Amino acid sequence: MSKYKPGDDVGSLEYWPFDAPESDYAITHGAPKTYGRIDAGGPGHTTRYGIWRCTKGAFECTEQGDELMTVLFGRCRLIQHDTGKTIDLGPGDTLFVYDGKRVTWDVSEDITKVFFGHKADGY
Repeated sequence: MSKYKPGDDVGSLEYWPFDAPESDYAITHGAPKTYGRIDAGGPGHTTRYGIWRCTKGAFECTEQGDELMTVLFGRCRLIQHDTGKTIDLGPGDTLFVYDGKRVTWDVSEDITKVFFGHKADGY
């Protein structure tokens, strides 16, 4: 079992560059940097869960897998391109995002989330 709550130390994370072609990243302002860790699943599996962190800035990407996330630290605004829907997230907030959706992450305070993802054809 793994338990996380806002304020918890999530341990060490590694740098995750914006270089996955399938996500088609585009930085739109600032110089955000991302870090993360996969705690289970990942490449070769249909599920994955772990921790993700992003510094201030904004970027667009195409989500890879259905994902349920809970914010542990920080604040951001997520904008879904096809609907224009905007959601503000902070510590304790949980959100579900669908595979293949193009979104903008506008990070106003360095953010850390725990996530669980599913991709039917695998990661």
